[in-house]
Amino acid sequence: MVLKYTPKSEIIDAPDFNLLGVDGKHWSLDQVMGTHGLVVMFICNHCPYVKSIQQQLVSDVRLLQKMGVNAAAIMSNDITDYEEDSFENMQSVADKYQFSFPYLLDSTQHVAKAYGAVCTPDFFGMDHKGVIKYRGRLNEAGINDAHEGLKKDLVAAMQEMVETGEVKCEQHP
Repeated sequence: MVLKYTPKSEIIDAPDFNLLGVDGKHWSLDQVMGTHGLVVMFICNHCPYVKSIQQQLVSDVRLLQKMGVNAAAIMSNDITDYEEDSFENMQSVADKYQFSFPYLLDSTQHVAKAYGAVCTPDFFGMDHKGVIKYRGRLNEAGINDAHEGLKKDLVAAMQEMVETGEVKCEQHP
């Protein structure tokens, strides 16, 4: 995944999955779904964009979870090409940043392809029925480490979805 932008999502219904998590359990879409929805995040350990948002990502997911929107992170890179993305390193990153959500390995890239994920990070927000309502960025920081005072695009979109059932705000790649 080397694109630096995300195209508009072509899928409406979130594809199911059954992936191994860093906790040793297998997780499906139904198991991670929250009362009001779910955010599926395609991330990895080596990507500078993901590295720059790790703390903010964990913080924003906690806000989502308070709204009844759960999250799951999926790592789909080929670990032979990116040693930093190995399962053991995934476990270390999840522990270091105290992920409050499953971090899952998509070793065949089957799930990433089903979602149309093309870069990291790539965020898909859906309602409790699995209908994708949001595909966009976490916030406008980009590769900047500074996140203070920035609009929380993902959190705002998911809050709008929880409150109205729709996401009408602009969705930035």
